Amino acid sequence: MSHLPPFVGRISMPRPTLARTVSCAVSSTALLSAAFLLPHGVLQAQSAPGRAPSVDVSKLAEIHVAITAVNDSADARQAQAKNKTGEAQHELAAKKRQLITELLKSKGLSDTAYQRQRFVVSTDLGLRAQFDSVVAKLTGAPLPGRIAAPVAPGFVAASALPPGMVGTHIGHVTTSFVDTPEKAGLLPIAFTEAQVASQHAALATRNTTDLAAMKLHAGHVLHAVDPTIVTTGPGKGFGVKRAALGVAQHIELASKESTASPNVKIHSTHIATAARSTATRVDQVIALAKKIQETSDVKEAATLTGQLASLASQLAAGADVNADGRIDWGNGEGGLQQAQEHITLLLAGEKK
Repeated sequence: MSHLPPFVGRISMPRPTLARTVSCAVSSTALLSAAFLLPHGVLQAQSAPGRAPSVDVSKLAEIHVAITAVNDSADARQAQAKNKTGEAQHELAAKKRQLITELLKSKGLSDTAYQRQRFVVSTDLGLRAQFDSVVAKLTGAPLPGRIAAPVAPGFVAASALPPGMVGTHIGHVTTSFVDTPEKAGLLPIAFTEAQVASQHAALATRNTTDLAAMKLHAGHVLHAVDPTIVTTGPGKGFGVKRAALGVAQHIELASKESTASPNVKIHSTHIATAARSTATRVDQVIALAKKIQETSDVKEAATLTGQLASLASQLAAGADVNADGRIDWGNGEGGLQQAQEHITLLLAGEKK
């Protein structure tokens, strides 16, 4: 969130006429073309044609905080039951406008100058950051922040890939592939579908006395792992199995390129093996889900759903088959996470 939207706070002055609004917008746009930022947050220029108005960011922030306080106080009074009549509302609104007018006058600003300065600050990232910082100091509110979009598991930016066809094939695994939903990489879509499968396998265990619910979620698991079996459901319609086999295929294509380094060839084997182990695990998930759908015995279905939930969680995490306390890429243990780990190692090796 930001402290200053394109127009600060709530309506602080009487609504301007259409002619005045258009005139102000055109004038402000023209003025912005010559704007430049000075060290102390003052945009220096007078309100001459073609020049941006002078903006004292600290002063503008103080005015903004004061106007916000006026608005908040007025809103509180207008919300009181005794002030619900039209006459009372009109009087309170007029009083608010009067207070804001007096406030601006005491700061040496007209309404027009104030509106122009707000416009300049709201359209200049540097001034906006200074404004937010001053408001935070005055009010004690935290600075507005930017939340970075989460990166999908398995995703690697194209800029991080090796050059040539080796990078192209690895990119099909990690970055983008033409046949996947939203053209996601094969490994990211495998993670997405595996998450859906694991989620619905877990949901099936919530009420093990409800056979219909267990069958329903078993069908959702089937759709997520292989939509050729169940064609509709909560998954993306690509399937863990198809995605995992695609990972193995395209990483091996990368290793077969004449320009592939020994590093690429070694880790491609690890990635492909983990991906194929995932596809094998999908077959086991399918078998369990089908048994749940076919049985009419609630107790049997309950037992199977427990097994299904455990197995579905291993699609991403892999499984410690030999009970040595670790999950390796080989020996039938690897899952999507192990494939991702070795993609990371592969890319790190290419940077050396």
